[in-house]
Amino acid sequence: MSTRAGFIALIGEPNAGKSTLLNRMVGAKVSIVTHKVQTTRARIRGVALEGESQLVFVDTPGLFRPRRRLDRAMVAAAWGGAADADVVVLLVEAHRDITEGVQSILEGLGDVTKGRKVALAINKIDRVKAEALLALTEKLNEQFDFAETFMISAEKGYGVDVLRHWLAEQLPEGPWLYPEDQIADLPLRMIAAEMTREKLTLRLHQELPYQLTVETENWEERKDGSARIDQVIYVARDGHKGIILGHKGETMKAVSKAAREELQEFLGRRIHLFCQVKVRPNWLNEAERYSEMGLNFKDGNA
Repeated sequence: MSTRAGFIALIGEPNAGKSTLLNRMVGAKVSIVTHKVQTTRARIRGVALEGESQLVFVDTPGLFRPRRRLDRAMVAAAWGGAADADVVVLLVEAHRDITEGVQSILEGLGDVTKGRKVALAINKIDRVKAEALLALTEKLNEQFDFAETFMISAEKGYGVDVLRHWLAEQLPEGPWLYPEDQIADLPLRMIAAEMTREKLTLRLHQELPYQLTVETENWEERKDGSARIDQVIYVARDGHKGIILGHKGETMKAVSKAAREELQEFLGRRIHLFCQVKVRPNWLNEAERYSEMGLNFKDGNA
């Protein structure tokens, strides 16, 4: 049997469930999942195997109307992920019908995906009745010529195996792109930074300033098999530093403990994690910060 391999872009509005679907497909946590929109900043690649096919998933940032430089760079990364892929999957939330955001994605899809297969995955199907689901499917298929439509719940796993099997058959024949045991092509330093950023998002909810980023500054392997990881959390204002540290540093302690525990589980070894918060008023306009996030600084130009 010949092997197949290729890239699959997951696109959709923020919070459509792309990261949850990616993690479900890969069977491990490679993309951060929170209820806060726009948490995926870079195109995160997760690798899954299905029979003789290697599926390389690109979890793009949610497509939305950009207002700032960081927003514009994220949207460019999302459309770039779709343009570079072999197959594209558009995720739409079952209970939200065709929103303004979905409408604008449908209008841009044809130009970006020229000639590629685009599948429709209606997610969160457990939230609506069958009649509403069928009506939504018809409306979406009238607006775009989808190769196939899938009804799924990424969170609960319904329909995900069927989607993965179909995707495996659509990929071009060729050698695998990654070693068999590799589940993500992000550097570990970036995965570690994303995990800390996720814990901050979960812990702070509404208070969390969007103007923050986490970078892994140093990664030191130790003789006993453990690793020391030093991270910096950059914020735009002094007041944000106080929010992240919390009363007597309690918030920061809780965040770094949760991030360390998840990293230990992910890496299967002991981790010593040290986080500090630094105020950099202009970090949103520093090219270096964008490359650390896997984004193109120039894409943020108006």
